[in-house]
Amino acid sequence: MKPVAVLDAPSNLGLRMPAPGVVPGCYKMAGALRDQGLLTRTGARDAGYVVPPRYDISEWSPGQGLFNAAGIAEYTARLADRVAALLDNDEFPVLLGGDCSIMLAPLLTLRKRGRYGLAYFDGSADFLRASQANRVGAAAAETLALATGRGQADVTDIGGHGPYVQDSDIVVLGNRDDDEDVPNLAEAGITAWTSSQIQAEGPGSVAARTLEKLTNLDGFWLHLDVDVLDIEVMPAADAPDPGGLQYSELLDLLRPMLAHEKCVGANLAIYDPDLDPDGRYAAELTDALVTVLAR
Repeated sequence: MKPVAVLDAPSNLGLRMPAPGVVPGCYKMAGALRDQGLLTRTGARDAGYVVPPRYDISEWSPGQGLFNAAGIAEYTARLADRVAALLDNDEFPVLLGGDCSIMLAPLLTLRKRGRYGLAYFDGSADFLRASQANRVGAAAAETLALATGRGQADVTDIGGHGPYVQDSDIVVLGNRDDDEDVPNLAEAGITAWTSSQIQAEGPGSVAARTLEKLTNLDGFWLHLDVDVLDIEVMPAADAPDPGGLQYSELLDLLRPMLAHEKCVGANLAIYDPDLDPDGRYAAELTDALVTVLAR
């Protein structure tokens, strides 16, 4: 197993304001997990910090595409260069977000290197059609669509390298049965396992079937949005929902995937310390990450 290098990517550029004038708190995630001893407990190297552009949606209105689009594109390119350096150093990058849009950076890096897949753990698939996405404007609500080339070119085709991942090389894991993207994924032919399907099939079996699909490629990246967990165990997320996975189920999925030689890195997103004033959920999340990342 390659040594872990933890890189902070505290961008909240892809999120809506939780209330007027309130900046989303997910940018504080890296600090909260570091305070729980994540690096020491996993034996990870501190790979530093990539400073995001300023969050500003004051001039945006519905129908104008993505807000913070220029900032997301610029940040994606810079973050991609940092991920590339870690891969060149034969390390296993773990990016601490931030919101889901940070995933675009490692996928951009990997697109330049070959054909890589994506294990996409998320409570919603973030695969909104353009007609749906225009009412939202948040890149974090359509990250998977953007990664597959669906959306405005300044974000989906940076440096002429889009799409960053092919539909056939994606497995979505843990979205809810009532996720509005369930039909969108089916229409695109993207493999998906909802949380209830994972629980019915068994996480070990789903992990094996996911690896069978992704390990025929040059490698794969793992994206983990903490709202894949049920709201009862992880309410401190940007958009928590019932009907999600329990920690034991998530760990049974993550262990074989993160340990596989074809898994080249991972990112973590959407935990919000502002919703966890006593740090309880940060501690539980860190314990889980230590279980699957410790070297």
